Amino acid sequence: MPEQAPLLEVRDLVKHFPLKKGLFARVQENVYAVDGVSFSVHAGETLGIVGESGCGKSTTARMIVKLVEPTSGSIRLDGIDITHFSAAEMWAHRRRVQFIFQDPYSSLNPRMTAGAIVGEPLENYAIASGRDLAARVAPFFERVGLRAEQMKNYPHEFSGGQRQRLGIARALALNPGLIVADEPVSALDVSVQAQVINLMMDLQEEFGLAYLFIAHDLAVVQHISHRVAVMYLGRIVELAEKRSLFASPQHPYTETLLAAVPVPDPALRHEKHVLPGEVPSPIHRPPGCHFHPRCPYAEARCKTEAPAIREVRPGHFVACHLR
Repeated sequence: MPEQAPLLEVRDLVKHFPLKKGLFARVQENVYAVDGVSFSVHAGETLGIVGESGCGKSTTARMIVKLVEPTSGSIRLDGIDITHFSAAEMWAHRRRVQFIFQDPYSSLNPRMTAGAIVGEPLENYAIASGRDLAARVAPFFERVGLRAEQMKNYPHEFSGGQRQRLGIARALALNPGLIVADEPVSALDVSVQAQVINLMMDLQEEFGLAYLFIAHDLAVVQHISHRVAVMYLGRIVELAEKRSLFASPQHPYTETLLAAVPVPDPALRHEKHVLPGEVPSPIHRPPGCHFHPRCPYAEARCKTEAPAIREVRPGHFVACHLR
């Protein structure tokens, strides 16, 4: 039986932000935010993307939903190349991919009621309006753990966790195939985080959703993801099924990330890995492997030649000369 085609396929995605200086605003330098990222997401799957702040996770997410235009590379959704689609051309495809923002308050219009916020996508696509709109929106409120009576409330009348549930309900309204979630629980209390993550997992099972889940919390990513991609300075350095990655990380950066996770048991001790230096500037990137200035295993080759990502075991990919 042939393997099912991926719902989302990203190949060699690049984004450079020009920095203009001087009287005539000439481009002097570039911020290399994303530098040749490739991955795929299948229906019903969650791909988690982790990495330090500034590694390009959010920029990648925004390119996929066409909030940011890529410099080069390709984005295929349902087998259709949407990389260079205009806003008008994207209209027919935007229903298939929705976005959950990191800040559950600033992503909601404070002048609109909660019911109007969730119902707006249905009105935009002429699916429902008027009295029929309220009847269609109410089940979404109940499904995400809110009451139908709260449709008349405004965003400031909800708690942070409830506002994020509103964001999830809005993303569900158009029955998408893929939801891109950009750190959707990082602004929430830990107990609320667990509730929202479990809700997302239940919705995935019920509706067959695929998630691209951006986060910096490894515990959250391990709980919700099927596969995990680790990014460093605009590149994916490791991509694997979550059990393989957490049990046997192959890239030195991934090893350090996992070693930095606190162990909630004072009786257990594990070796600490402290990386020297700071994350290099995305404007003036190190040559060769971007990680080599901080890598304890770096060799001469690492300083001049960028490693290609390759499969070191079935389904486990790593960009490292030493693996």
